[in-house]
Amino acid sequence: MSQRICVIGQGYVGLPLALSFAEKSFEVFGLDVDLSKVNNLKLGISPIEDISNFRLSELIKNRQYKATDNYADVHDSEVIIVCVPTPLDGNRKPDLTYLFSCIKSFGKYVKKGSLLIIESTIAPGTIKKDLIPLIEQETGLSIDNFDLAYSSERVDPLNKAWNLRNTPKIVAGLTRESQIRAKSLYLNVVDVVVESSSIEAAETAKLLENSFRLVNISLINEIAIFCRIFGIDVNEVIKLASTKPYGFMPFYPSLGAGGHCIPVDPIYLSEKSREFGISLSMIEVADRVNRYIPLHFIGLAESKLKDLNGRKILIVGVSYKPNVSDVRETPVEALLMGLRKKGFEVFWHDDLVNEWLGEKSSALSNNYDLAIVATLHDYLDLSKLGDVPVLNTKNSKL
Repeated sequence: MSQRICVIGQGYVGLPLALSFAEKSFEVFGLDVDLSKVNNLKLGISPIEDISNFRLSELIKNRQYKATDNYADVHDSEVIIVCVPTPLDGNRKPDLTYLFSCIKSFGKYVKKGSLLIIESTIAPGTIKKDLIPLIEQETGLSIDNFDLAYSSERVDPLNKAWNLRNTPKIVAGLTRESQIRAKSLYLNVVDVVVESSSIEAAETAKLLENSFRLVNISLINEIAIFCRIFGIDVNEVIKLASTKPYGFMPFYPSLGAGGHCIPVDPIYLSEKSREFGISLSMIEVADRVNRYIPLHFIGLAESKLKDLNGRKILIVGVSYKPNVSDVRETPVEALLMGLRKKGFEVFWHDDLVNEWLGEKSSALSNNYDLAIVATLHDYLDLSKLGDVPVLNTKNSKL
């Protein structure tokens, strides 16, 4: 009989992982508390752009993958992989509510000898300080009775070059045996597994990866503001700088970093540093800059439309990234709300998102005083805007 795996969380991280294991002849339960998502998965309807309905349906038909909202299915699994969100709360503080709730829900079903892997992003020390006591409490078992490992996700939706298979994966085990077991498991679906000397190093590495990106995205957005004022093409500047064969990596202007990783993970690191009386000022400044950029474009919109009241603006693209429907931490929300506070009548268009903030996508047309291109999806036909002036947050030619 094949080994059973339960992957908890069937979003951009958990679903591709679950299906990849299923394709390697594991029997996989894909567990999610969103009943609507689970029902669609059972029908072979994929909730994410990277997974085709055909791929999902074939694995369901062959009984290799089963979507479920029942935590009791954990009892039948030798491996439990946790891929639930760890966002920021309303005060922009780390929020482990989903993770704690998940552990409390599956704890009583964990068997001795199980392998438990955490993929959710967490601050250094979280597993040992917070999760192990909770796991022991909820399972009624000593941590010595099962294996525990950490392996942070590295998912970039719709990236054509890097996917689950060819992206190196970091693995850390609470014990050497846990690490060997987790590494052996992941090598079924990942080409390269990188072993960490400690769980804390692996937890920190994940946060460093996205802190690096946030700092550089914020930097290039500030450079873009300078170039706009100085009358320089920022994209030419980036192209010229990119000719240096060492010590430079190009980042490009935008409305700001969004999604569940880049604007979130660095805050976990920054907040943890405060426990030790340390200020990670670079991260804190980058976060402030990232949250300022939508305000900058609000100012540009004001300068283009002198008479504010009654002026109609269309924001084009509201997801955090082109060609996906994910609106988590999208900087477009700050842009939208800020424009409305200024007195503009603001609409948005995004057929991938379709419904957002209790509103529906508006059609592309020339019935606006200004269009702001926030997220440039491939399907967009901007010629439908006619002669509407366009403010492009990417600082690029459309």
